[in-house]
Amino acid sequence: MRIPAHIRIYSVFFLFALSLGGLLSRVPDLQRQLGLTESQLGLTLIGMAIGSLISLTTASPLIHRLGARATAFITVFGTAVIYALVPWLPSAPVVFVALFFAGGLAGALEINVNIETDKLEAQLGRRIMNRAHGMWSLGFFVTALVGAGIRQLGISIQVHTALLLVLVVAVGFLTFSGMRTTPERADAHQGETPRFALPTIGLLPLCLIGIAAFLVEGAGVDWSAIYMRDVFHAEPFVGGSGLTLFTFFMAITRIYIDPFVERYGPRAIATLLLVICLVGALAVGLAPATWVALLGFALLGIGCSAVYPLAVSAAAQRTDRPASVNVAAIGQVTFIVFFLAPPLLGFVAQYFGIRTSYLVCLPVILLGLWAVPALSRTARADTVPLNEPATPHG
Repeated sequence: MRIPAHIRIYSVFFLFALSLGGLLSRVPDLQRQLGLTESQLGLTLIGMAIGSLISLTTASPLIHRLGARATAFITVFGTAVIYALVPWLPSAPVVFVALFFAGGLAGALEINVNIETDKLEAQLGRRIMNRAHGMWSLGFFVTALVGAGIRQLGISIQVHTALLLVLVVAVGFLTFSGMRTTPERADAHQGETPRFALPTIGLLPLCLIGIAAFLVEGAGVDWSAIYMRDVFHAEPFVGGSGLTLFTFFMAITRIYIDPFVERYGPRAIATLLLVICLVGALAVGLAPATWVALLGFALLGIGCSAVYPLAVSAAAQRTDRPASVNVAAIGQVTFIVFFLAPPLLGFVAQYFGIRTSYLVCLPVILLGLWAVPALSRTARADTVPLNEPATPHG
């Protein structure tokens, strides 16, 4: 079957989000099954952060040797298998180990899909990075919507994740089989790929932008169902609606925002989105009623939607190091925040209340706004010349 290259990349984003989102949508059930407090649950989930940190630091040379197709097969199928096994594991320490390995695969997947998307943008002559990340959000939306209904029907977490595994493997074999590694950009760095990918001073503002987006995304994806349950004592379907709205509006914004980025420029769009994030975090943190909280989750989804993809594009198009190294470095900082958000916000929730978990996002969003001038003002690609640091400017 002839499938365009960008559709194959979209499927990697979508299928990974489908399997991860399936597990995360059942976090309240996993918490009860293992008998964990919020802080204990957070410590268990931190295994993903540690695994992704190691992978994002060291995996770039291996991904370069394996190529896009082999990396897609290993990372998407590997994570789906682990997420399907988690509900069967007997204790939190064993779940921690499983999630550690899943995090390692997720880090490698993050490097692979972002590099391939950036190279495809160069081939196609148009932006697709936000749309590609929109497939990630669409996967979360679908699994959140289905997951809320499945929880309401009382279907076990074991059956739920097993069905997702079958779906991911079946669709993945169809879409990944014809995948080919995309040629490098014409202006790509020609040197060897370093063994370790570490952030540079020039990348730090882009990292701050990504951190703001991923902290909000982690809060929305991982804690929205528990927030609705604990604050408003919502039924499972209504409780899952926060996650559903968050992922739906994130997906829609990402899928349709690329033309606006081309027209108004990355800096203006990122500023607007981060301001929307501020409003959404305040709405959730101070919500007096269920509908206000749900509106807040929708605003958070819109607000953090395209911020990280814009930072990734800027990092990938720097010419001081190979694109895979810069993407791995920014992913190392920001992707880990996505996995660290559950344990960190879990501690805040246990000792200061779950509303506070969303209010602590506010200063981080403000830091992201401070760093936004690192993005291009114009609609052109965010290419940063050789050795020129991407520091905030007017």
